Amino acid sequence: MEVRTGTPQDALLVASLHTDSWQAAYAGLMPASYLDGPLRDQQADMWKSRLASSTQRDGDADGGHLLIAEHGIDLLGFAYLIPGHDGRILLDNLHIDPAQTGGGIGGCLLRHAFAWAATTHPGQPVYLEVLRDNARAIAFYTKAGGHATAARMVRFPAGFELPEIEYTWDADAISAYTAAH
Repeated sequence: MEVRTGTPQDALLVASLHTDSWQAAYAGLMPASYLDGPLRDQQADMWKSRLASSTQRDGDADGGHLLIAEHGIDLLGFAYLIPGHDGRILLDNLHIDPAQTGGGIGGCLLRHAFAWAATTHPGQPVYLEVLRDNARAIAFYTKAGGHATAARMVRFPAGFELPEIEYTWDADAISAYTAAH
């Protein structure tokens, strides 16, 4: 497996994996009409837009950074980080091909994401938002040293709301994770 920086040419593959990941992880949590309906087109539009400007400057259109995990031509997973105005780094996406979960790809991507954050934004915390009922992801983030720092409701474009939890890693937790892995 190789981890590399993503490019605009990765947009549609990333969007497809993102959709597949949501369909697997959020079945029963989100309406099936959303997961099997407009989600695929929404993800494609978002990723094309996100990555469209990455060739014009360092980072993607929103200042983010895409990491791609692949084996040969197969996309295994991806992570996407966005520096925030408050100094924190949002790990906006960490998704693995549903057929590949449990094989260490998520941990590898998390390590690379933390290394990127520590190098480009030293000393800044990394956080993410996860649906409260996504038990598998919560177990992964807790095992990786993340701490629940907030809880709130999130509203989706399709008009429904779900509870989410924010997990945060401070600079020491980031260093500890990257050193241990």
